Amino acid sequence: MNGNTSVPSARHKMKWCAIGMIAAVLFFCPARSAAEDESPTPVQIVALDECDPTTFNADTKPDPKKNPNPGLGPDFCKNITLGAFTTLQDLFKQAKEGTPDPGWDFEPDTLKIKKGTPILVVDQGGEPHTFTEVKHFGGGFVTDLNAGEETVSECSGGFKNVAVARTRILQGSQLLVGNLSKGEHYFQCCIHPWMRVKVDVHEHEHEREK
Repeated sequence: MNGNTSVPSARHKMKWCAIGMIAAVLFFCPARSAAEDESPTPVQIVALDECDPTTFNADTKPDPKKNPNPGLGPDFCKNITLGAFTTLQDLFKQAKEGTPDPGWDFEPDTLKIKKGTPILVVDQGGEPHTFTEVKHFGGGFVTDLNAGEETVSECSGGFKNVAVARTRILQGSQLLVGNLSKGEHYFQCCIHPWMRVKVDVHEHEHEREK
C-alpha cells in the first residue's frame, strides 16, 4: 500500500516542477527581448568623393605617347554619379596647392551622440577611404595629398599597418564603429586627410542637446 501511494505523489511533484520551469521561461524571455529592443540605433556618416573613372582607372605604367598620365589601375574608381568628376591629376594638384577638393568629404563632419551609440560609416563615393581614429588631425600616408602636413602616427605605414587596414571602407561597403568612450574623438581618412569628423560622446541625452 505504501509503495503504491508514493508513485502518484512523486508524479504530482514533478508536474508542478515542470509547470514552475515553464512559468519561469515565459517570465524571463519577454524581459530579455525588451532589453534587446532598447539597443541604440546607429547613426550614419557618409563618405563622398568625385573621382573620375577615366583618369583614376588608367594604367599604372607611364608611357609618354600612350599613357602620359598614369592612373591607379582598372576598377579603382567606381563613381556612378553624373557629371561631377575630378581627375586624378587635378586632385593631386589642388592638394599640393593647399586647396584640397571639397568633393572628398565625410557628412556630417561633426557629430554628437550618447555613449553606447554605434556609428555606421558608408562609402557612397567611388574609391576606397579609411575612417581612422587619430589623436589629432594631420596628414595621411599619401604625402602628395597632405598639403604640407606631417603624417599622423595612426596613418603611418598605410595599409601595411593592420590598424589602418581595419578602418578601410571600399566603395559601397560600410564600417561599424562602437564602444566610444565619453569625450571628443577625431576621425580622418588616411588617404585623403582633409576628410575629417569630430565626434562628441556624452553620457546622458541632455548633455547631447547642449
